[in-house]
Amino acid sequence: MKYPTFFDTIETITLYDPLSEVLGAFEKGEIIFSYLDIVKSAGHSCPTIAGAYLMVREGLKVLYPNAIPERGSIKVFFKEAQKEGTTGVIANVFSLITGATDSWGFKGLGAHYKRTDLMFFNAQIPLHVRMQRMDTGKFVDVAYNPSGIEVDPLMQPLMQKLLTETLNAEEKMLFSRLWQARVGKILEYFDKVITIK
Repeated sequence: MKYPTFFDTIETITLYDPLSEVLGAFEKGEIIFSYLDIVKSAGHSCPTIAGAYLMVREGLKVLYPNAIPERGSIKVFFKEAQKEGTTGVIANVFSLITGATDSWGFKGLGAHYKRTDLMFFNAQIPLHVRMQRMDTGKFVDVAYNPSGIEVDPLMQPLMQKLLTETLNAEEKMLFSRLWQARVGKILEYFDKVITIK
């Protein structure tokens, strides 16, 4: 499997998952998510996927400054509706990493390890996403805006040709290269695209 090499340079996210520990899936319940893992789940790498990954990663750093985040113990709130814009795509990334779902997830073992009813939409919050610890109630609001990372001027005409299915083989290669180059810059200069309150 070949993919852009920068995928392997992105800082990973480590969590403790008590469910995976009790069921013997991962030693000591330690789970590490990479950007490549997220891309595999989504099936593509784009500014939205990169932004979702960054929002989770940087938000968790604030929520758990001196501890490993606990997967399954974090509520996630979205300002927009689930079907609005790219909210559903972003929610999938948050769900994969934090374990949170609204109604479709794991129902738990007895009263423990439940992953449902941990994700909410149309929330009255100031930024795009809020992550909240269930043990302490501490929360962090996170937003993502990639507009500060310039788009190569060749992208717009290439995108038009992509949408009309008129790209030739050489143009397809150029388009994909320029597309991933911007994603790489977003991930590298994450401090320019992520806002945390």
